[in-house]
Amino acid sequence: MAKKFKLKKGDDIVVVSGRDKGKKGSILRVNREDDRVLVDGVNMVKRHTRPSQTQPGGIVQKEAEIHISNVALADPKDGMATRIGYRILEDGRKVRFAKRSGEVIDV
Repeated sequence: MAKKFKLKKGDDIVVVSGRDKGKKGSILRVNREDDRVLVDGVNMVKRHTRPSQTQPGGIVQKEAEIHISNVALADPKDGMATRIGYRILEDGRKVRFAKRSGEVIDV
């Protein structure tokens, strides 16, 4: 059975620990098997690639996955790191909300 994460693709996050602490970005991909997320512009690594028919070889800089415990959702109100809770609205929808400000994340 797949694990349930409170973060999902497209969320704006803040890195809370590690080499890139304090950086902000949005989630590009969630890897549920390894508990990791790929964040735009965070955890940049260099890869040495061999030339192919489509692209030349050389040193390519790209994002590497970061463990989900090292990131937190950015509060929609002030951009600081926040935890996530769930709330049921009057119309019966279950939505996520930022515990720091109480603001609804899923509109």
